[in-house]
Amino acid sequence: MPAALVTGAASGIGKATAERLRADGFDVLGFDLEDGDLSTREGNRAAVDAALERFGRLDVVVANAGIQHVSPVAEFPEDKWDAILAILLTSPFLLAKYAWDALQESSGRFIAVASAHALVASPNKAAYVAAKHGVLGLVKTLALEGLQATAVCPGYVRTPLVEAQIPDQAKAHGMSEDDVLEEVILAPHAVKRLIEPDEVANVIAFLAGPGGAAFSGVPVTMDLGWSAR
Repeated sequence: MPAALVTGAASGIGKATAERLRADGFDVLGFDLEDGDLSTREGNRAAVDAALERFGRLDVVVANAGIQHVSPVAEFPEDKWDAILAILLTSPFLLAKYAWDALQESSGRFIAVASAHALVASPNKAAYVAAKHGVLGLVKTLALEGLQATAVCPGYVRTPLVEAQIPDQAKAHGMSEDDVLEEVILAPHAVKRLIEPDEVANVIAFLAGPGGAAFSGVPVTMDLGWSAR
């Protein structure tokens, strides 16, 4: 039975992905905050080692763990920058590095959950945008070095991460929280709705399966028309 490691698996995209991969016949290790600190080398090593110890192989790694902070650059807390880069960019690098041999042995897949922000920018999200651009660069490099790797780039997804940023967005834009969803969150979408976690999980499952065999070194964009602008 193929085996997968999914980070950030307690909720949102990670939870939906773990459930979908299990339904598709994968053994899945979901790794989240209670399992270890993915901002450290030791935490990322522990995630890979736990999957290999449990399953004896590793066919898919889904680097999904995420955090966010909304603030203009001039006021952006430097510790928040460090934390966001550690989780969103350094962790995927470490997961790929530590899982490299196992994924090569299984002809496996590395799938990073990036964002439309890997392709475009928004104000007040310097660390997140920089990290997601970096993840896309990482995926391209992994592919050229021989690991099959893709970056899934959704627009805004109905997750705790998105819901939690609404108060900060309201403060940054000087508007009520009621107006933020329509006028800020959904403003770049050509189709005015949030993407559901299951929709992203379906794309990840496709990339992890036979249909994803030809995808490597590319963004897989599902942003409801955001990056068409």
